[in-house]
Amino acid sequence: MNVFESYESNVRSYSRSYPVVFHKAKNAMLYTDDGKPYIDFLMGAGALNYGHNNDYIKSRLLTYMEEDYIMQGLDMFTVAKSEFITAFNDHLLKPLGLPYKFQFCGPTGTNAVEAALKLARNYTGRSNIISFMGGYHGLSQGSLAITSNEYHRKAAGIGLHNVTFIPYESNKPNDTDSLAYLSMILEDTHSGIEKPAAVILETVQAEGGVNVASPQWLRALKTICEQHDILFICDDIQIGCGRSGDFFSFQRAEITPDIVVLSKSLSGYGLPMAMLLIRPDLDIWQPGEHNGTFRGYQLAFAGGKAALEFRRSTDLDIAVKRKSAYIRSFLGKLAAIDERIHIRGLGMMWGIDFSAFEDKLLAKKIAKKCFEDQLIIECVGREDRVLKLLPALTIEEEVLDEALDVIRKSVVQCVSTTGKVVSHQA
Repeated sequence: MNVFESYESNVRSYSRSYPVVFHKAKNAMLYTDDGKPYIDFLMGAGALNYGHNNDYIKSRLLTYMEEDYIMQGLDMFTVAKSEFITAFNDHLLKPLGLPYKFQFCGPTGTNAVEAALKLARNYTGRSNIISFMGGYHGLSQGSLAITSNEYHRKAAGIGLHNVTFIPYESNKPNDTDSLAYLSMILEDTHSGIEKPAAVILETVQAEGGVNVASPQWLRALKTICEQHDILFICDDIQIGCGRSGDFFSFQRAEITPDIVVLSKSLSGYGLPMAMLLIRPDLDIWQPGEHNGTFRGYQLAFAGGKAALEFRRSTDLDIAVKRKSAYIRSFLGKLAAIDERIHIRGLGMMWGIDFSAFEDKLLAKKIAKKCFEDQLIIECVGREDRVLKLLPALTIEEEVLDEALDVIRKSVVQCVSTTGKVVSHQA
C-alpha cells in the first residue's frame, strides 16, 4: 500500500480517477514520476487557465522572490497589492466601464462566496438567497447551502437553510420557464418564499454539466433583480478569467453584476487567491468584519498582474475564441456519430452529454479510456454523465488535436459497445 492510501484521508477524490503519481508539468502537459506524459484537460479544475508553469508569469514570480519582497502582509498596504489593483483597473475594469471596489478574501473561491452572501444579507437585511438547480458554489457551510448537489449536501452534518432553488435556463419545450417562475414567486403574496437578498449564479454551470445561459436570459434575470431590489451575484470562479472568451463571462450579455466572485485562475499560476468585485455603494463592511490570515496572498498579486500582462501581450482572448470555434466544429462532427450525444459549451469549456444513453456509466467509461490513452478529463453533471473539456487556454494546437483525437476514439469505442449507433443522418 502506498503512502497516500496509508496516511491520506478518504476524502481524496481526483486521485481515485487518476491513480498515478505526478511530478512535473508544463503548459498543457502533466508528467508522472517515471516521466510518462499526460495531456491535461482538467487544469486544476480551472485554476490553470494559463497552463502549467507559464514562462512569463514564472519569471515575474521568481524575480519577486529573489528580491525578498513581502510574502505575507495580511491586508496591509503593499506594492504588490497596489500594482495588481492598478493593472486590473487599467486592463479590465476601466475599458469596460466597471467601477468596482476590490475585496480580497481567504485563499479559495468558497471563502469569496461566503463573503458575497454575508455582504448581500447585511446590505439588504434579508436572509434568503435564490440559487439555481445544477449550481456549484463551494463546500463550506454557506456556499454549500446554495450548492444543489445532493451528494455534497448530505455531508454537511446540519440543515442547510435560507436558500430557494429554481430551475436554470432550459431550451427543452416541456421544462419550467425559470424566469416566469421566479417572477411568480416574487410577486405572489402567497408564494411562501421570502424576498431574497440576492440571486447567485454561474453564467455557465461547470460542475452542473456545462449548462450555458443565453445572453437574453441573463439580461432578463438582471432586469427582474433590478425590479425587485435584489442583488445579482455572478460566480465567475471557473468560467471567468478568460475561459469564456472574454475575461468576464457576463460580458457577452452586456450586464453589470452587483457583485462578482473570482478565484481559481485569478493568480495566473495556480496560487491561492480569491476576491470580490463590489458595486461601490454596497461596500458597507466595518473593518475586519470578513477576515482571514491569507486574504490577499502577495505572491498571487504578483502572478495576477503578470497574467494580465501576458493576456494582453499575446492577444489571448483572440486565441481562445479561435480555439473555441475549432473545438465546437470538432464536437459537432463527434455528435453526428449518434443522435443521443449532445454538446454544450462556451469559450474553452465544453461538455459532451451522454444522458440520453441507457448506460449511466458511459461518460465515466469514456473518461477512463481517455486516461488509459494519456488524457486527463473529468465527468460532471447529474450522475456524472457529461464529459467536460477544460484545456489550458494556451494549449498548443497540435496538442489540442491529439487530445481531441483521443476523445473521438474513446467515444467511438465506448458508444459502439452500448448497442446500435443512432446516426443523425439516419
